[in-house]
Amino acid sequence: MSIFRTCLTFVMAVAMTSCAGANASMQPLASAAPGPYQLGPGDQIRINVFGLDALNNTYLVGDTGEISLPMIGTVTASGKTITRFETDVADSIRAKQLVLEPKVSAQILAYRPFFILGEVQRPGQYPYVPGMSVMTAVSVAGGYTFRANTKKVMVTRSSAKGSAGPDSSVQPGDLIQVQESWF
Repeated sequence: MSIFRTCLTFVMAVAMTSCAGANASMQPLASAAPGPYQLGPGDQIRINVFGLDALNNTYLVGDTGEISLPMIGTVTASGKTITRFETDVADSIRAKQLVLEPKVSAQILAYRPFFILGEVQRPGQYPYVPGMSVMTAVSVAGGYTFRANTKKVMVTRSSAKGSAGPDSSVQPGDLIQVQESWF
């Protein structure tokens, strides 16, 4: 009878381990306060240059992280703050000798989207809004389903992957996965 109990205990331990899933040991995502926003592919930017009406337009950061501007060429935007991007555009205008002291202003019109899937009412792609948390992202997606794990979700970010709670911040481009709760 003791061999039966030993085998049964072993089978139960294996079954419980497999139910925990691959993400059971996932580390929490760093909850440091986000720094200044950095541009990336998919962001929509409005650029105004005083005295150069040909450049005044709305541009989309391409998948290479660059924006192609008339009379200047390509300017890298990805990984830069909006202030740094304005400076780079002004430097490019100065280098081409189009204007001696260019006055450049840029503003983000639309942020790149975030994605949410799993146990939410309407999984999909949604526009990012500054200051979003996991809870607001779930709300945008119609709320949790009845079997969702409401305490912890998995977030995949360009630089990291980990677990996050309802109050964790969401960044543009994040993939949020709401998992099923077993109890």
